Amino acid sequence: MGFTNMGKFSILLMIGMMWCWASIAEAEYMLYKDPKQPQSVRINDLMKRMTLEEKIGQMTQIERSVASKEVMKKYFIGSVLSGGGSVPSKQATPETWINMVNDFQTGSLSTRLGIPYIYGIDAVHGHNNVYNATIFPHNVGLGVTRDPALVKKIGAATALEVRATGIQYAFAPCIAVCRDPRWGRCYESYSEDTEIVRLMTEIIPGLQGEITDDSKLGAPFVNGQQKIAACAKHYLGDGGTHLGTNEGNTILDSKKLFGIHMPAYNDSVIKGVATIMTSYSSWNGLKMHANRNLVTGYLKNKLKFKGFVISDWQGIDRITDPPHANYTYSILSGINAGIDMFMIPYNYTEFIDGLTYLVKNKFVPMSRIDDAVERILRVKFTMGLFENPLADSSMTKYLGHQEHRDLAREAVRKTLVLLKNGKSSTKPLLPLPKRASKILVAGSHANNIGYQCGGWTIEWQGVSGNVTHGTTILSAVQKAVDPNTQVIYNENPNQDYLKSNSFDFAIIVVGEPPYAETFGDNSNLTIHEPGPSTIKNVCGSVKCVVVLITGRPVVVQPFVDTIDALVAAWLPGTEGQGVTDVLFGDYGFTGKLARTWFKSVDQLPMNVGDPHYDPLYPFGFGLTTDPTKTT
Repeated sequence: MGFTNMGKFSILLMIGMMWCWASIAEAEYMLYKDPKQPQSVRINDLMKRMTLEEKIGQMTQIERSVASKEVMKKYFIGSVLSGGGSVPSKQATPETWINMVNDFQTGSLSTRLGIPYIYGIDAVHGHNNVYNATIFPHNVGLGVTRDPALVKKIGAATALEVRATGIQYAFAPCIAVCRDPRWGRCYESYSEDTEIVRLMTEIIPGLQGEITDDSKLGAPFVNGQQKIAACAKHYLGDGGTHLGTNEGNTILDSKKLFGIHMPAYNDSVIKGVATIMTSYSSWNGLKMHANRNLVTGYLKNKLKFKGFVISDWQGIDRITDPPHANYTYSILSGINAGIDMFMIPYNYTEFIDGLTYLVKNKFVPMSRIDDAVERILRVKFTMGLFENPLADSSMTKYLGHQEHRDLAREAVRKTLVLLKNGKSSTKPLLPLPKRASKILVAGSHANNIGYQCGGWTIEWQGVSGNVTHGTTILSAVQKAVDPNTQVIYNENPNQDYLKSNSFDFAIIVVGEPPYAETFGDNSNLTIHEPGPSTIKNVCGSVKCVVVLITGRPVVVQPFVDTIDALVAAWLPGTEGQGVTDVLFGDYGFTGKLARTWFKSVDQLPMNVGDPHYDPLYPFGFGLTTDPTKTT
């Protein structure tokens, strides 16, 4: 009896010891969960544990409208995004955003390995999808400033506002070199000049943090929970397409492609950019989403980029014409080109099944899958996502923060370009006096935040109306002038109205309606009616300054002689007081064109240095004024 009990005790002791040993071994085995381990050890340990299903899940990015914590868990989804205008609810608060982001994350964390997902969004001029965010000037204006320190500050402010909603990843900056303003995305480009675009890559350390001295060349860098992963886009040559056609064909020899369009990517990689997005466009007929030589051969192998390459929205679908005609071929072409994460965004089961089939049937080697997953995990470990997977609700205070609005107002001031000041150089109209009897403010864009901000604001295409918090130019005028100055607003006054009133001067604000991507492709580049009619009527009767709200140079030569003063304000964003700060002389005009202003669209494409260069206003042009104390 005693022997039997002793035998039972020994067996129980052995079982207990084995359980302890197993627990210790398991604890040691979970190296990827230990932040003290070198990153490479964590990545290798995690990848050894992952199944093919889990790896392909990491490579899949889906739209928030089809995501849920159940989907995240079932398919091991690696990333979720908001498409343009895709929000959890109309005018959603930061708390609503955070709840959605965290809900999806609980699904990811409940998987076998608990790999957190990353949420991406188009924060391309501030956190522009989100109600009440600070909307900064679009890149076309920022290029005018030639001020890398300014864009770095804008990057830092944007990162805080993005984090305020729980999001950790922005599809920005666009480092396209727009060579033809007929392109619908030209306002997303800083300049036609490669060197200005290179300067503006300083937004990357603003978004991500400044790389440290011990950073390895090409390694992604994101410095803590107040920074976000950035995305340099669209690789490569998106701004050089024939006739400025969106998603078109860039017809260039390699010397010009690499000389004009590549340098900013080299700079971005050196600055630790976490991700790079491939372009819809083609180079000499080959789709960039299928260009192995440029994606793998040059970007990954030559430039030593170690972050991940992401497709554009349904980017692999568009490898074929019509899109999605042979999805298996598209998946194969994209993966073999070197794309690591795929912005699906809806038909994720079709993608997962298709890629699984291609791997299991040896069309895609496991080494290619492992390369993609290693890069995705490297970015996630670098960001600290494994240690801090859930959003910090204490950061909601940063959305629309007054310091950010002040920064945006400063940026607006520096983006303005004075193209004309007075019908004779001896009689300048600007700066305007704050004290006057009666001022007319006219034009379709004078009292419209949506028009002021342009595309990629609240909605993908942008929208008309006062759709988010901000200051219209009309409101800014009313705030700027002396209390005894009467400000009259009439959007499109007729001759009788103008004759029956006695205005000291008029401020006319006209331009383009909002647009994005292909919807913005435009072969005539005229100001939309009633803009030209408003200019003709008002400037024919009253001393006038015309403020242009456009994403690019437009046709102005037919009426420039009738205008007393002409200001290019581009797409200034929510802080309209930046415009009036300069109009009324609190600050001087300093901006210099970062784009050539053509006389006629028949001249296009025309860029500085071209043999046929004959602009209305040349690259680098911009009149200046001194600040003045107006009375």
